Amino acid sequence: MVRVVGPNISQGIFSLRDALDMADQLELDLVEIQPNANPPVCKIMDYKKFLYEQKKKQKEIKAKTAKIVVKEIRLGPNTDDHDFNFKLKHAVKFLQDGAKVKVDVFFKGRSIVYKEMGEIILLKFASELEDYAKVEQLPKLEGKRMIMMLTPKKQT
Repeated sequence: MVRVVGPNISQGIFSLRDALDMADQLELDLVEIQPNANPPVCKIMDYKKFLYEQKKKQKEIKAKTAKIVVKEIRLGPNTDDHDFNFKLKHAVKFLQDGAKVKVDVFFKGRSIVYKEMGEIILLKFASELEDYAKVEQLPKLEGKRMIMMLTPKKQT
């Protein structure tokens, strides 16, 4: 015995054979909705159409979620002003496009002894971009790299 529900049918409790016959007459499918209920609940519906609509909804939800893009800018501990300003312009463009910016200072060889130079450059970079971005992660040393994350400020 199953409880049958659905549009354009007489709802009630029927034997499984009768429920299947009703679905066949309507050229639809008998789908079990709640197997744990007493008696189990089945719905008469077009199952292929139901699956199609579920897939369509999932696609819409996926399209609406924001895709976060992370752009990377690499500096050295001794980056001079021209290169610094050039990379700063790129960072401004990335932030205006809505991407996060990962700025890192890469220490080659023995230049690791200039850790404070790298931190100064990153903090200077952040202060130059304070109109466009806020610091998500302060400069942090990871191996031979010092990394800082910037997120775009909300445009008003």
